[in-house]
Parts: sequence; C-alpha cells; structure tokens
Amino acid sequence: MRTEDVSAGLERGELIKGVLRINPKKYKEAFVPSPDGSADIFLDGIAARNRALNGDVVVVKVLPPEQWKVLYQNSFCFERAYASRQRPVVIIFEQKHSRAASGFLKFLPNKNFAMFSPVDHRIPRVNVPLVDCPADFVSRPGDYENVLFICRITHWPADNNFAEGRLAKTLGQAGEIEPETEGIMTEYDVDFSEFSEEVLNCLPQDLPWSIPAHELSRRRDLRKECVFTIDPATARDLDDALSCKQLSDGNFEVGVHIADVSYFVEEGSVLDQIAGKRATSVYLVQKVIPMLPRLLCEELCSLNPLTDRLTFSVIWKLSPEGKILSEWFGRTVICSCIKMSYDHAQSMIEAPDKHFSAEELPPCSTNHRIHEIKEAILNLHNIAKQLRAQRFESGALQLNQLKLSFSLDKESSMPQGCYVYQYQDSNKLVEEFMLLANMAAAHQIYRTYPELAILRRHPPPQSKMVDDLQEFCDQMGLDIDLNSSRGLHRSLNENLGNDEYAAARREVLTHMCSRAMQMASYFCTGALKDENSFHHYALNVPLYTHFTSPIRRYVDVIVHRLLAASLSELLYLHKLASHCNDRKTASKRVQELSSELFFAVFVKECGPLDSEAMVMGVLDQSFDVLVLRYGVQKRIYCNSLEGLKAVHFRKVGKRPEMTLVWEQADPSKESTQQVYYPKQLSVC
Repeated sequence: MRTEDVSAGLERGELIKGVLRINPKKYKEAFVPSPDGSADIFLDGIAARNRALNGDVVVVKVLPPEQWKVLYQNSFCFERAYASRQRPVVIIFEQKHSRAASGFLKFLPNKNFAMFSPVDHRIPRVNVPLVDCPADFVSRPGDYENVLFICRITHWPADNNFAEGRLAKTLGQAGEIEPETEGIMTEYDVDFSEFSEEVLNCLPQDLPWSIPAHELSRRRDLRKECVFTIDPATARDLDDALSCKQLSDGNFEVGVHIADVSYFVEEGSVLDQIAGKRATSVYLVQKVIPMLPRLLCEELCSLNPLTDRLTFSVIWKLSPEGKILSEWFGRTVICSCIKMSYDHAQSMIEAPDKHFSAEELPPCSTNHRIHEIKEAILNLHNIAKQLRAQRFESGALQLNQLKLSFSLDKESSMPQGCYVYQYQDSNKLVEEFMLLANMAAAHQIYRTYPELAILRRHPPPQSKMVDDLQEFCDQMGLDIDLNSSRGLHRSLNENLGNDEYAAARREVLTHMCSRAMQMASYFCTGALKDENSFHHYALNVPLYTHFTSPIRRYVDVIVHRLLAASLSELLYLHKLASHCNDRKTASKRVQELSSELFFAVFVKECGPLDSEAMVMGVLDQSFDVLVLRYGVQKRIYCNSLEGLKAVHFRKVGKRPEMTLVWEQADPSKESTQQVYYPKQLSVC
C-alpha cells in the first residue's frame, strides 16, 4: 500500500495505527491497542502480523463491525472479552524491534544453511548460511547444543514462515550470566560499546578539572550552604542533592540541586549525539551501562562530597505544612558536605534525639556540624510527610511492587543471596522533593515555551480492562474502588484486611492493577493540542516532566536546556520524545530480564528455595503464583509437577477452579487433593 493511501486511510478511520504487542506465552496471538482505549484489536496467527515483530508500529485495516467476533482472553485470571477485529497488518509503519536475537543453532543435513531458534519465541526461526557458523559446526554440531549465538534478521520473505539472517556473534554457554546478559542487551538494542575517542575528546582534557572563574561569576554561589546527597550506598553517579534551613519566620528554605550536565554536554556535539541515541543509562544487576562517559557520570557531574560542582537548582520557601510560598530556578554552584546513604538518613529519622558521632557517618565537611545535617534531614522528613499525605489526599496513586535485590560475590559477581529491597522513610523523603522539583520544572518550561516543552504524561487505564478487573474483584469479594486513582489507592491501603496475608493480597492486587495501567510517556506539548491529555494519572497532576536525573536520562538534559533557553524545532522535539520513550521501555525490560537471569542462576546454584506462594490466577493446565518471599511471579505448568496424578479444571460461574490430585507414597492411602482458585487469592 502506498504511503499516501495509508495516510488517507488513517484520516478516514479505515486504518488504525498502533504498537504491536505479541503474547510472550502464546506467540501466535498479537494485539494492537484500540485508539479509543476500549477492547484491543486481535491478530490471530503469525501470517496476520505480516512479519512485524513485538514493539513495531503497525497499521491494520478496520473491517465492518458485523465481521467482528468476540475472543475470550484469560487475563487477570478471569474471562476478558476483546472485540476482536481479526485482520492482517497492512504495513509496518516503523520498525522498533532490533531484529536481533539470542538463540541456538540446529544442524540441518544436506542443507547449506543452519536453523537458528531464538530464545524468544515471538521472533521467527531464521535460516543462516553455514559459512557464518563455527568451522567445526557441521562435523560436531552436538558441541554447540548449549551455546548461545546472536543472529540478526536481514530478510523475511512474505511467503515464508522462516526469516533469513546472519550470525553476528558467539556468546558462550547458555545459563551463564555474561553470555545471557549480552544477548539480552543486543536484542533490546542497548549500546554497551566503549565510548569512542571522538566522544571522549569532547570532555575536559586538563585534569584535575576546576570550575572556571568566569563560570562561577555567572552562578548563585551556594558552596557555604549545608547541602548533602542521599543515595543508595553503592551509588557512584550522584545527580541530586538537598538543602534545608529554617528561616526566622518559621518557614523553610528548601533546595533541590541537580547536576548541571548540560554545561558539559554541548548541544550538537558528538557527545550530545551519542547521549541522545542511548537516551538512558541501563541498570543491570551486576553493572550499569552509562549514558555518558564515566568521567562525567562519576567525576565531573557527580555531586561528590567536599568538591565544588555545577548545578541547576530550584529553591522554595515552604511553610512547615509544605505550602509553596515562593520559588526560584537558576544555575548554581554547590559543595556537598556529606554523601549519605538511605540507611544513614533513615537512622537519623528513627532516632531524632540521638547524638551521632563522626565514626557512624561518612566523611563530613568541617564547615557543618553533624547536628546541623541531622536537623535538616528531620525537617525535610517532616515536610515530606505533609507533601506525601497531601498528594494522596488529592488523588495520587502509587503501585509499588516488590523489588528483588541481590548480594554478589566481589570477585565473580555471582549471586550469593537475594532479598526484597526495603523502601524506607528516607527513600520517601528524597522521592517527595524530586517529584516537587519535576512538577515545578514542568510548569516553568510550559509557561515559557508552551509549544516546545518536553513533558511526561500518563493516560488513565484502559476502560475495558478496568471494568473487567472491577468485575473480578467484585466476584472475589474484594472491596476495590477502581473509579479513580484516589479510590484505588485507598482501597489497596485500607480495604484488604489485617490478617497475616493482607500484605500478600495487596501485592497480588498491585500486580493485577499494574497490568491495567497504560505506560507513561514523554511528549512535546506542540504535538498535542488538548491540554487535558497532558495529565499524569498516577500523580494526578496537570503537568509533569523529568528534571532530576540528567546523568542517566537524556530527557532531563533537554529539560535543563529548556529551563535555560529556548529550543527551536518542534519536529525534532517530538521525535526526541518518541525515541526516549523507546529507550526507556527497553531499559526497563532489560533491567527486569537481568533480575530474572540472576534469580534463575541463584536458584540453580543455591536452590531449591522454599516459600509460600499466593495463587494469582488459574488456567486449564497451569496457574500463576506470586512467590511471597521474593516478590517473583511464576507460571506453574501442571505437567511439570512431580507426583501429580490428575488435574480437574472447571468454572463456577465465571470463577476458574482447579483441583490437583496427588499420588501417595503409600498405595493403601487415598490420593490427596488441593483446590486452587483466586477467591480471596488463595495461598499454596
């Protein structure tokens, strides 16, 4: 179909454009979101996708409603009806998938090519020429049965289920952390190469670097103020700092000070181009793939203690209740007096009357007493509690899921243990002021550049999914209000009982509610005409952006530039926002896969692990559980359970129910039965 025909079809509503989502557990099923946010569009079978891969932007043809059919998709573990408008993809509007995959080689006798089978079944099998394979692959194919390779698809004929491609690299043994990690990063198009000499030449060459006198004269000098950082203990890229002092009138001067990355990353430079392409740092379990060279991330931009650093600051005058009385934005210079961990700050919050000695804390500037720092943290904590309460009272929603963390061997980086990360009051303190700074930056740039501001929007959840989830909760006797973000937040925090499994029910329902949510995304205000669509659903605020992490997010660098001066091209900003969305999504998925990989290796090396699990949902031959000790979701397939004699599945009304019949070691005893169903989210 010609480009002009596609454009005309989209305008008439005969064609629909959207991001293709392929079911990872049933790779023959794919969906495109409906523009009105109602039921998804279902694409049945690989041929219907017209060679599009997961994440590609595709255009599909809308058939007359009388040709639609209803598909029942078991999601949220209850029947969810899609108005299925089954049809093929007309064109791939934009290839988002990297067309690279990790997988295994299979020898095919009497063929001049081998078969590459991707680990991700959503990617087709690929014919690769034997010349790409290892020299002894034909004579010793068995040696490579467990070896991971990287393959890139070069062509996929329209009349063939198999694609054509070339082997790019031999990774190593499957199941080992480094080969698996490289495979994940390659598939998600993460640039983990070393920075080129051309890029490094953009950095200051005369080291150690000091702030030029003329730059100091242009900035507000805050080096004598009590400014400090609070970060994870292992953090090396410190891009935000805080300050707080009480004024004579009883109010507070509170500052958020962000590393001035834009000073070092000159717009249009090679360094700027590579940072824009990477768009985000990628945080794996064992390492970080930085957006910027380490000299910037960990040295010149990082707000390291006892060192003069360039910053972009927002400083408020706040009442004790957190009301903003005045606000100032500008470029500044600071000298952080101490690098505190979340645990250090938490210890002060938990023991406000304790006298902390120098030995209990990291090195501290002699210009500021420990008592002064503690008072600042306690004041920030008290204001943060007020801000947080006001946010949730105003309708904000937080769906925090359990985050699995690992302790690693210092030599091998192999997992030695795992635990659920504890989110403390010190984390909440920092979060509240970062949110406040991001909202302030959003209003500032939108007020000044209404057509050029880069903001972050979060649409409300899809109405069909909300209705289905509400129906499910009602059937299960769960008192959940999904009519608004405020109602949902209150339900999750107040209506789930106080027995020993209340927290587990809350975690399971948080997972299920998260599935109904749409993704937040960056956008240029000139590309959306309806200001109501700028709204951020979870935060329940009209304007929001990212300003506080320019070391690891390129959008923040642009926001810093917008705060300092106007940019010119609307189309550039729209494409930039789209690219940053893609890289942020890929980064998040890579981070999740890295955690899954380390957990699998940990279980393999240290398992088996015992933990209670809560049944989230039941299918006919499998059931989904949340492993309570680790916050990990798993699908349990009945045919993989040892000692299982029989499986009986039925529906009681719309509620699925599964009975497992187990063999007894003593034949004289009757078989035992377990009944699983998501009524009150049963425990197994």
